[in-house]
Amino acid sequence: MSLTEISFPLGATVTREGTRFSVWSDSASRIELCLFDDTGETEIARRVMTRSGDGTFALVATDAPVGTRYGFRAEGRYAPDEGLWFDPAKLLVDPYAVELDRPFVHHRSLTVFGDDTAPLVPRAIVTAPASVTVEPPVFRPGGLVYEVAVKPFTRLHPDIPEAMRGTVAALGHPAVIAHLKRIGVSAVELMPVTAWIDERHLPPLGLSNGWGYNPVAMMALDPRLVPGGVAELRDTVAALRAAGIGVILDLVFNHSGESDRFGATLSMRGLANTAYYRHLPGQPGALVNDTGCGNTIACDHPVVRRLILDALRHFVEKTGVDGFRFDLAPVLGRHADGFRRDATLFGEILSDPVLKDRVLIAEPWDIGPGGYQLGNFPDAFLEWNDRARDDLRRVWRGDRHMVGALATALAGSSDIFARHGGTATRSVTFLAAHDGFTLMDLVSYAGKHNGANGEDNRDGHNDNHSWNNGAEGPTDIADILDDRRRDVTALLATLFSTRGTIMLTAGDEGGRSQKGNNNAYAQDNALTWLDWQSLDDGLVGHVATLSAIRRRFDVFDGTAFFTGSGDVAWHRLDGEAMTVADWESPLTDALVMLLATGDRDTGRKATLAVVINRSHAPHRFHLPDGDWLRLAGGGDPAGAPVPARSVALFVSKV
Repeated sequence: MSLTEISFPLGATVTREGTRFSVWSDSASRIELCLFDDTGETEIARRVMTRSGDGTFALVATDAPVGTRYGFRAEGRYAPDEGLWFDPAKLLVDPYAVELDRPFVHHRSLTVFGDDTAPLVPRAIVTAPASVTVEPPVFRPGGLVYEVAVKPFTRLHPDIPEAMRGTVAALGHPAVIAHLKRIGVSAVELMPVTAWIDERHLPPLGLSNGWGYNPVAMMALDPRLVPGGVAELRDTVAALRAAGIGVILDLVFNHSGESDRFGATLSMRGLANTAYYRHLPGQPGALVNDTGCGNTIACDHPVVRRLILDALRHFVEKTGVDGFRFDLAPVLGRHADGFRRDATLFGEILSDPVLKDRVLIAEPWDIGPGGYQLGNFPDAFLEWNDRARDDLRRVWRGDRHMVGALATALAGSSDIFARHGGTATRSVTFLAAHDGFTLMDLVSYAGKHNGANGEDNRDGHNDNHSWNNGAEGPTDIADILDDRRRDVTALLATLFSTRGTIMLTAGDEGGRSQKGNNNAYAQDNALTWLDWQSLDDGLVGHVATLSAIRRRFDVFDGTAFFTGSGDVAWHRLDGEAMTVADWESPLTDALVMLLATGDRDTGRKATLAVVINRSHAPHRFHLPDGDWLRLAGGGDPAGAPVPARSVALFVSKV
């Protein structure tokens, strides 16, 4: 099947003749359109849709204007062992829905054949959102990405009106924008704002999914986060862009909340299960689980590819976002023979006139065969660099033989991104993300503490490369608290001294904690809600200083690999060049990185020195002859030693 054989557009399209409803299924025998009243509670009409030879079911309704609530019911064989899940008792959400009238709520009836789910399932809303003038992305590779979970980030902000807290609109509030500008954010990366459903094991535990990585309809905004629909997201993007801040949407195209064989029938499963999801060869009833979430979306199927492309275009054309981060992105490039760097979907994204200039960020791993693909995405993709994350953590934990890995991460990980002939770093370097410890917890807990998740601490990563500085978790010992803050300060300075794109997770600039929980997806409560009034303003100021330095010197937002011919030099603290023996020694605990750079403040060339001392003792250091000015950190090349476990930055005019 090719996309040209299908009658597009799908979804609800407002025309002069009425609203055209269209949905695709290769195996349904009958599909009905269900229309509801303005409250969404009462079904007022049910109409049989006309099937075309390409599998498209469509009809035009003259009595379904903008604002109409609707859903589908599909008939066909119910044979789960053959991958067929047709059940006309199930109200199905349009895969092309862009707004819903209520959130998804998990209930046993969603999984039971014959149980009518109309009381449970959200209704899609007919919309005709205005297009925006699509501008080039604000964000450019080399900037600072700020990862934000919308509700936790704004729920407790004292300056945001109560009614606005926890919503996308809150991100456009002047107090939020002021904070983002203070710390030099180039783009906010919004964790999923599309509609999701709780995993079925959470409600009995009294928990709910607070991250949103369990979607149902791929472009439908979740009314809990975006009650104002497409217009709210559009207006927030505009407000952030006016402040020079881009917006990147974190989207999940790798699995859906319909989950495994025992999951809910909500949308794609009830329409065309064998087409939308991957199944084991010769076993149409056995779902592939490359995601660990129960199912895997078939991103090589033409209808699925078109859905993804249409979703991306929708968000660009209707809201003006800069780009996208793709969760478990190897799924997008997986064909029957495995992951392919030249996958059809990648080519379609990169050649699409609306999408080809957008920011594209891959999370380059999943749990499927060949699922770890760091460095293997097309050149236009930036990639989350967990190798650098782990190496930088190990450096500051005190692991030996790490100075080479430190230099490699600082320089943009050419060992990874020079594959396939690459000449520039595509790394998104980070220390912590939503998935794992917060930055402060990284230096406060040697092990995870996930008991609140109800899985007996079995969930979450076990190998975090973390340390606790002498006490596990909360302590009143001043020296330990000082050591933790010192380590976070050094970690942040290291991150902000790396070449290429960097990422900071919201709240880590102020020392937030999740009490050692490194898998807090189910903690939609005060554990993850950012307490703005308890943030360490000194740490926030440290990040602001580091960010200003990054913006001042063009070496950091450059992406071309260093050549070692005048652009970078590596020295010991005594001022001598690093030798092979120094690189190989397990005892090397310090490094000076000298960078040739343009200084945007003066318009002149300059040399920047990054002095890193990860040992537990202060050390004197020497820099090349020159008039050096300290920009951040402690020490003085003329006399005062660089403090223990710290990073200092100096600039000298050439």
